[in-house]
Amino acid sequence: MAKREADASGSASDLTNSNDYGGTVSPKSPEDERTEGPSSQHDQDLKSVLVTSILNLEKLDVDLYRGTHHWVPRTQRLFGGQIVGQALVAAAKSVSDNLYVHSLHCYFVRTGDPKIPVLYQVDRTRDGRSFTVRSVKAIQHGQPIFICQASFQMLQPSPLQHQFTMPQVPQPDDLLTVEELIHLYLSKPDLAEKSKQGLNKLLANEVPIEIKPVNPPHFYRSAASEPKKLFWVRARGYIGEGNMKLHCCVAAYVSDFAFLGTALLPYPNYRAHFSASLDHAMWFHNTFRSDEWMLYECESPWAGGSRGLVQGRLWRRDGVLAASCSQEGVLRVRPVTESSKL
Repeated sequence: MAKREADASGSASDLTNSNDYGGTVSPKSPEDERTEGPSSQHDQDLKSVLVTSILNLEKLDVDLYRGTHHWVPRTQRLFGGQIVGQALVAAAKSVSDNLYVHSLHCYFVRTGDPKIPVLYQVDRTRDGRSFTVRSVKAIQHGQPIFICQASFQMLQPSPLQHQFTMPQVPQPDDLLTVEELIHLYLSKPDLAEKSKQGLNKLLANEVPIEIKPVNPPHFYRSAASEPKKLFWVRARGYIGEGNMKLHCCVAAYVSDFAFLGTALLPYPNYRAHFSASLDHAMWFHNTFRSDEWMLYECESPWAGGSRGLVQGRLWRRDGVLAASCSQEGVLRVRPVTESSKL
């Protein structure tokens, strides 16, 4: 879809009209006050594909939108974070500029088909004085594949403010991206041919976010570990400061990436032959920029019954808790044989 046509029909760029956010801190994070250097100007020229394509919904009618796909996982099912992010874009278009999302609760009820677009139907459930609720249904082949409720709030300052402490980890400038790590492994002369093929497949994925693991995994050699992981993450390209409604939609997209796999970390001798998100919840606490590095702290407190529960926290670089997430998903596993190891 052309950028001009998308803007005329109600795209994610419409959300740029809003510049503040009803969080518990000032509307701009410290990163918003930075001086734009040459690299930042270059990023501005490379507008984030998350804004220009993935979250760029076409308006079909009042409270009815159509979304398309940019990146499809190797499972050939729709990426859950895309559906969450697009649904939040649709919901945010139906509320006034002084309302900002503080929570969303979603269920994935059917497998998404990557070959056709998704329709998003918004129901204006409630308009209150302080809180407003929107229900969104994602539809394919005439049936709902996803249902979501999002709650929006006006800015309401409060003397009650506390948060956990951000984990102490290396800064992103001192770490390698996933792509750089893969190239490093590919340079090893003793790497098996099958491992090379698997790593090259990972490189071929055009994922619209950047990731820098704090404790890089061995892509071709696994060891049991606690069901916890930490990685820095940001959207590729430039989005810009101040537009919190859009940054929340991007964060919703990011929040589902590599999330459920946290529950598999203690089990290197098993591999998921089927995994799928069942539900996803998210709470937004403070302002942030999704095109700046944030620390994603993920952990799995429980797994059983072919399901896994994961929880996550997104931290700004200055230690402010930006958002919290929770998800339960199906995890059906099989023992790993020597021939199937990457």
